[in-house]
Amino acid sequence: MVKLGTGVLTDARKRPDPLQFTQLVAQVAALRVAGMEVVLVTSGAVGAGMGVLGFDRRPTSLAELQACAAVGQTRLMAMYESLFRYYELSAAQVLLTHDDLADHDRHLNARNTLLTLLKRGVIPIINENDAVSVTELKFGDNDRLSALVASLLPADLLVILTTAEGLMENFGQPEARLISVVESIDDRVEQLGGGTTSATAVGGMATKIQAAKIVVRSGIPLVIASGRKFDALARIVAGESEGTWFVPSARRLPSRKRWIAFFDQPRGSVAVDDGAVRALRENGRSLLAPGILRVEGEFSAGQVIRITDTHGHAFARGLARLAASELSARPAPRVEAVHRDDLVIL
Repeated sequence: MVKLGTGVLTDARKRPDPLQFTQLVAQVAALRVAGMEVVLVTSGAVGAGMGVLGFDRRPTSLAELQACAAVGQTRLMAMYESLFRYYELSAAQVLLTHDDLADHDRHLNARNTLLTLLKRGVIPIINENDAVSVTELKFGDNDRLSALVASLLPADLLVILTTAEGLMENFGQPEARLISVVESIDDRVEQLGGGTTSATAVGGMATKIQAAKIVVRSGIPLVIASGRKFDALARIVAGESEGTWFVPSARRLPSRKRWIAFFDQPRGSVAVDDGAVRALRENGRSLLAPGILRVEGEFSAGQVIRITDTHGHAFARGLARLAASELSARPAPRVEAVHRDDLVIL
């Protein structure tokens, strides 16, 4: 699975860069011709629309952003369709919102659609439905979307092609150094991710690290690499050193637990004591009512909740077996607040 950022798709005038589209599509087509199934997540709709509508900088108004996206999306797909046709490959537009992936039935329908397209030899080209979506046009952009779609399938590999060589230490300094492998995403790694000063993009490296958290916990490797190199994808799939490789968790999360962990928004949270943290993290136990110190927010039985430690750090998510009001009323000691089959350690 490949995600293309706005910066590698547009030129200095914030319009689609034909040379970049040509070389990137050539790389994707080469993978498909070699027999690999490829899903493409593309940014660039807002950037493409900005040039047409005369914006020099990314608009701040939601209506203007959505207008740029509506104009730009047609330009994007026209270019993709024409370029893939040269390689005798078919492409399909798939526009998603976060609600499509959060709702369980729509989540499964989206997965079935993508798998059917791949089975038929079609390259799905996915973008956020920016013309109607509010969530995507806020901080997060398509990095998170690509991570969620990779987890949805699940993909064997996610490659995010961007304007950077990968995750850099001392970025912008003479002693800048590429970090080729990230074994675990700790505080130091997160601090290396900055935002973006691009006029057309959102998020920068920070959102890519958040995307990495999703995919590696799902058991999927991630590579962040430069989209300016004409052989980047070939080198990555050949196992050569290119960009930054994020090592996945040893065990892939089951589909249902991936949905609990990443797709639905938590409706509330419960803070638990140290004993409950150990029981959940180290022993794989269910969360029992006595381990809960406090309940925050309003939620019903069956909804996703956040589970935090005494310091407020969210270390797990799960499906509540009782409503917030019932948990606040201190139920019997052996009552399960979250069953272990409905719980994911993040």
